[in-house]
Amino acid sequence: MPKLTIPTRSTLNPAPISQRQRLTLIRKALGDESIPDRDRVIALLVLLYAQPISRILRLTLDDITRHDGQVLLRLGEAPSPVPEPFAELLLGHMLARPDTATATNQDSQWLFPGRRGGQPLDPTTIRSRLSKLGIRAGPGRSPRDPPAGSADPAPVVARMLGYNGDTATRLVTAAGSPWSRYAPGDHEQ
Repeated sequence: MPKLTIPTRSTLNPAPISQRQRLTLIRKALGDESIPDRDRVIALLVLLYAQPISRILRLTLDDITRHDGQVLLRLGEAPSPVPEPFAELLLGHMLARPDTATATNQDSQWLFPGRRGGQPLDPTTIRSRLSKLGIRAGPGRSPRDPPAGSADPAPVVARMLGYNGDTATRLVTAAGSPWSRYAPGDHEQ
């Protein structure tokens, strides 16, 4: 038999999308009302908060709160603020979630309920739908890339988003961030 070489595709460390691409996709997700709200909300969670699909689909209604007129989203230890106009879209999705009309799903607490009673949306389905929108369902951001408008140190942002502190520190150090020596935590003790 001749030697056979099978091409492989590395999934270990895909390059993040550029800031320009991210902003274009964010504008599309916010402004294109022909896209179902569920897909728009999931796309914005990927693009703004760097959340993997598996974590997004585990969000419940209890993970979204309001405090002092601000919409907050619990992804990690501390809730993360949700900027407008995304906050309005997110709240609208909560009120009109698809797949809650069946008898087995009426009381579902999933932010993205699936068609099967008591189950969230299937990750394969949403990855396919996001791919059609030009959004990679893999890591589009990393903890070293804070959310738009954030002036917080990357380790603090990473903790808010539920990333592992060691991972955030490694990525920030590799990126040469001026905050790479910042020690997150409660400094008021």
